Amino acid sequence: MARTEPETVRETERKYSLPPGAAALPDLSGAGGAVAVLPQGRTEVDAVHYDTQDLRLAAASVTLRRRTGGADAGWHLKLPVAAGVRDEIRLPLSETLPDALVALVRSRTRDAPLIPVVRLRSARVASRLHGAGNALLAEVSADTVRAERLGADGAPTGATAAWTEAEAELGPDAGPEVLDALDAWLRAAGLRPARYASKLARALAETGFAVAAPDTRPPVTAGDHVVAHLRAQTAALVALDPAVRRDLPDAVHQMRVASRRLRSALRTYRSWFDRAVTEPAGEELRWLAAELGVDRDHEVLSARLAARIGALPEPLLLGPVSARLQEWHTERRTGSRARTLAVLDSARYTALLDGLDAFLAAPPVRTGAGAPPAEALAGRILAAYGRLADRIEHAVALPPGRERDLALHSARKAAKRARYAAEAARPALGGPAGRFARRMKDVQTLLGDHQDSVVARETLRDLAVAAHAAGESAFTWGLLYGEEAARAERLERELPRVWAKAADRRIRAALTG
Repeated sequence: MARTEPETVRETERKYSLPPGAAALPDLSGAGGAVAVLPQGRTEVDAVHYDTQDLRLAAASVTLRRRTGGADAGWHLKLPVAAGVRDEIRLPLSETLPDALVALVRSRTRDAPLIPVVRLRSARVASRLHGAGNALLAEVSADTVRAERLGADGAPTGATAAWTEAEAELGPDAGPEVLDALDAWLRAAGLRPARYASKLARALAETGFAVAAPDTRPPVTAGDHVVAHLRAQTAALVALDPAVRRDLPDAVHQMRVASRRLRSALRTYRSWFDRAVTEPAGEELRWLAAELGVDRDHEVLSARLAARIGALPEPLLLGPVSARLQEWHTERRTGSRARTLAVLDSARYTALLDGLDAFLAAPPVRTGAGAPPAEALAGRILAAYGRLADRIEHAVALPPGRERDLALHSARKAAKRARYAAEAARPALGGPAGRFARRMKDVQTLLGDHQDSVVARETLRDLAVAAHAAGESAFTWGLLYGEEAARAERLERELPRVWAKAADRRIRAALTG
């Protein structure tokens, strides 16, 4: 049966230039600790690479291609993970671009069509290096490449390039130290690290394409530092989109954090930018964070309740407790996952990303943004701290109950905003901003745990009602409710101690020191 689901392969590799005049690899005997070198013969592959007209994928080091020949013919999407590490997502050959891969690059391409840009034909001569127990350490190859620039219709334009390069790819179960040892051996044999990170990058450069370069100018003013922070968080938001679509662990949480950091910075430093631009953007970021929260909050709550059930002695588990929790989780997880994907496919989300790009391309700065960074950034951080202090004072003065729970939740949001303000300023303020952010995180974590307890108690009550209606014992759900209530009380008693450390005058004074 033909495969229809994407297959993902983690690819870790290093590329090299051969010595002048060389067209093949040197003898690999003993390279990288290998005890056996097995030649793989010659393989010819033909790949057409796709991108937008303005090369948005190439600018992000993302590769999308249709390749024939070799053992892995098909559609391939390569997403960067770290330096020299990429996830290659594969689908079988078809005449048209698979929708599943188009969706994974939508945060970068938006509504721009994907067109053929380069054709790469490669002849590969490879050898596999095996270690003890016949374990595959790495595959080393020499690739003779011919590149053709393509027009939007897929026809060659006449611009070509040709070269030979070497590649060392880590075996699936080998550690990175293998590539380090192999690197030393290859360098000693006269090979040098390649100038380009991929064949596509070289092909684009040598056939006349211009790929947008990132803005590497160092920030000078206070506004520059905020824009640099906004740029980094926007990049994180866009990069996390395919991870959320692939349902990777913690991806929804990290994307939600990026959206919240963006909104927090726009609010904290709003007097430095045109509010006619920042306020609508902030509202859209709030919408996105809330939508992502449907999936993320369910994930956190489900894990919390499962852990509480798992910690109870068997005699206290009365009725089908685990089965009911699993049923609750499955019903809501299915709905929340579908909702998250619908958000990422929506025109509203695409418009938000376009708006962030427009902001970063021409930041609508006002007069205050031009101030020297140290004093200006510290002032905004201390203003955020003042709002937090007011909310803490208000919350602890209230009697236990719903009003206090709501006030503590409000204080948690203020703690997060103060933390994010300091994190945004850390490149300018250094260690003092880092220490302040850590103390704010301590407060945020405690208040977040308290809010999780509030939400857990509401859900436990619902589960107890459902269990009772089904003729099951509600004892265990009531027991867990009591444990959560007791935990919330302990956290409230602990808050003054944590807040006293966070409110240390010396930490705040260091920001302006």
